[in-house]
Amino acid sequence: MTSSQSQSFCKFSLTLLLFVFISSLFSSSYATSRLATTKRTHYSPKLQAERLIRSFNLFPRDTVNIRLDDENDEFIPGKIVEKKFSFLGDSGPSVEELGHHAGYYSLPHSKAARMFYLFFESRNSKDDPVVIWLTGGPGCGSELALFYENGPFHITSNLSLVWNDYGWDKASNILFVDQPTGTGFSYTSDDADIRHDEIGVSNDLYDFLQEFFKAHPQFVKNDFYITGESYAGHYIPALASRVHQGNKEKQGIYINLKGFAIGNGLTNLEIQYPAYTDFALDNGLITKAEQEEINKIVPNCVQAAKTCNTEGGESCDSAFGVCQEIFDDILSITGDINYYDIRKKCEGPLCYDFSNLETLMNEKTVRDALGVGNLEFVSCSRRVHAAMSQDWVKNLEVGIPSLLEDGIKALVYAGEYDLICNWLGNSRWVHAMEWSGQKEFGESPTVKFFVDGAEAGSLNSYGPLSFLKVNGAGHMVPMDQPKAALQMLTSWMEGKLN
Repeated sequence: MTSSQSQSFCKFSLTLLLFVFISSLFSSSYATSRLATTKRTHYSPKLQAERLIRSFNLFPRDTVNIRLDDENDEFIPGKIVEKKFSFLGDSGPSVEELGHHAGYYSLPHSKAARMFYLFFESRNSKDDPVVIWLTGGPGCGSELALFYENGPFHITSNLSLVWNDYGWDKASNILFVDQPTGTGFSYTSDDADIRHDEIGVSNDLYDFLQEFFKAHPQFVKNDFYITGESYAGHYIPALASRVHQGNKEKQGIYINLKGFAIGNGLTNLEIQYPAYTDFALDNGLITKAEQEEINKIVPNCVQAAKTCNTEGGESCDSAFGVCQEIFDDILSITGDINYYDIRKKCEGPLCYDFSNLETLMNEKTVRDALGVGNLEFVSCSRRVHAAMSQDWVKNLEVGIPSLLEDGIKALVYAGEYDLICNWLGNSRWVHAMEWSGQKEFGESPTVKFFVDGAEAGSLNSYGPLSFLKVNGAGHMVPMDQPKAALQMLTSWMEGKLN
């Protein structure tokens, strides 16, 4: 090589090296700049609740259902007051034929709390399983699911009701409960009744179920399943453990618990939150450089979650603040993406319009039919949401293995397009869970889930544990894929999902 050639080669090499360095620097700067376009909002329970409520276009007038004492409203702990009702007026079957019930249960471990519930007998057979549905939030009323997902009716644009062809009452006798206290039509006159953890929540629900089955002894023999979605990924394992404990210790009526199903749930934050960036990258929401930048938070999140689960208290508030930065950083990049369904966009804070629910529930004719008097409907309670702030990071997976070992079935399902409680994070905690069948579950083949001959999801199962990724659905599977959701429930309860 001549001297001039050598000099040219060195110049070219230097230029190439400089280009690579600048490109690398630009890529890193670009990732940082996209993250910096929106100022990070530090976590607060109030802001979190506001974001949830506004995303559904809900405007509850009260932050929580607390009403002043009524001299004519005597509180008798453990008492159920129930009535049969019809949303259909004179246009449908009689009240007796429908078998629709609304009631209040006076919680015995409270000062003055009353839990509101709706019970719909099966359209198929009274021998069908009894299913309880728990809506998340925390702090959102069960009526959200009842009218927009898997209840007997849907709300039309003119506020009339139409039958839901895929309501879960076609395969079960289903309970919808407004809980924790202060949510929906559930209320108290004493601030001390607002719950802060799963012990309080699960004890209230167990007490309610005991009294419910006393009032409806014809259903005691039926199989019983616990279901729900989102933050109910906390409620469901806690209630399943409480019911199973009560059965083993013969504390009251034996509840024929056969299984529980968690839909797009938050169950083990320590595993689920680190999965956010992988899901976001896989779906083209962020770049690899942006993932690497956000992932710098992950070790602190994991350590903070561990501290919360050992020490509790204010360490759990701190842990959620640290971990929530992962999610918020992704949102600062994705902008108006609907984090419940990444196929869709939000308009400002509005991701769904569920406002008809509040209008309907606050109509006098509806409140009279339900027997709630003049009580305002609190669709989602800011106060209840904030009260559960130290519960968020708690790992509720820890109680599931003992249930599996005792033969209680568990189904974890998730719509493929949900970001906030995505299928990837749920799959990871399910696979990481330590129980006697962990190895076999991990090695189980992924099989297709079919509905009417069409592929509707992918399934892994071993023994009592099943995980189902649902195609074409976001956070609310029964709303997005109602037919698949009903078949999933029916097949699973019949032991035919695998």
